[in-house]
Amino acid sequence: MYKNRRELYVQLESLRQSRVLVYVTGDRPQLETKIAAEVLDYLTHHLDAAGKVNRLSLYLYTRGGDTLASWSIVNLIRQFCEELEVIVPAKALSGGTLICLGANTIIMTKQATLGPIDPSVNTPLNPQVPGAPPQTRYPVSVEAINGFLEFAKASTMAPTDLKDIILRLTQDIHPLVLGEVFRARSQIRMLAKKLLSPRIADQGKVEAILQFLCSESGSHDYTINRREARNELGLPIESPDDNLYAVIKSIYDDIAVELELRQPYDPASALGDAEQKQYTYKRALIESVTGGSHAYVSEGVLSKQTIEVQPGLVQEAVRDQRRFEGWRHGDE
Repeated sequence: MYKNRRELYVQLESLRQSRVLVYVTGDRPQLETKIAAEVLDYLTHHLDAAGKVNRLSLYLYTRGGDTLASWSIVNLIRQFCEELEVIVPAKALSGGTLICLGANTIIMTKQATLGPIDPSVNTPLNPQVPGAPPQTRYPVSVEAINGFLEFAKASTMAPTDLKDIILRLTQDIHPLVLGEVFRARSQIRMLAKKLLSPRIADQGKVEAILQFLCSESGSHDYTINRREARNELGLPIESPDDNLYAVIKSIYDDIAVELELRQPYDPASALGDAEQKQYTYKRALIESVTGGSHAYVSEGVLSKQTIEVQPGLVQEAVRDQRRFEGWRHGDE
């Protein structure tokens, strides 16, 4: 709970001689949240409450999200501090890694991981997932499309063959989605370069980092541990000492319990034997000592219902009537 974590935030601020800002997007299975532009106003609330400081420590846990939102978040935070450090207790993947690229220092625990920053495009024009609801679409990976085209180029000799391959690709993926894919690929490299260049003078080193994070890692699921981030990529990585690690880990453990990160969400199990049950789930957090706690909350009612899947055949299901979803401050 925030009351307990607030004391840990005070300890962390003392150890780092900084102000601490916490941003967590939960990855509880079936209740995942992502980095999104909507958090900018809430982050501003916490930054205003702290005022401009010499050093700000962003405690970040995320699997990623919107690329431009990540870019906006790191630039917003840098307006309020001279030095930015990002503390990664476990995961700062995709858009989270992009945020880390804008930091003077990245503090990584032994179990912390960064990841490639190649984005995926999600639009209503994306391919539909067979058998799923109509609004469920496949995310289109930028590097997956690029890898396919590179494979096609290496496998064909005649330009007309490549033309046929591209025409075949557009049968499965809308041309506007393909256009968005290549726009996103150029954009992510540009944003990452802008974040790295002020702190890494060697542009050859910057390009090497971009090449690995955007292309050479081979898969969006590839994880980059502390040693690789420091020794091979050359990022400004700091390892916490035992005291610092204990505080970082205690904060993460408390958040993991409150957001139930280690427990997949199963409506049937949550309802149990009851006919109806109200629920409140916290799914993301923005917190600080001076600004209190903002939580992204889903509230609703689970109830049992019987549906007729075909004449004479009925099946029990759980109805999820969502009544509220959004950000709340404190005990609102």
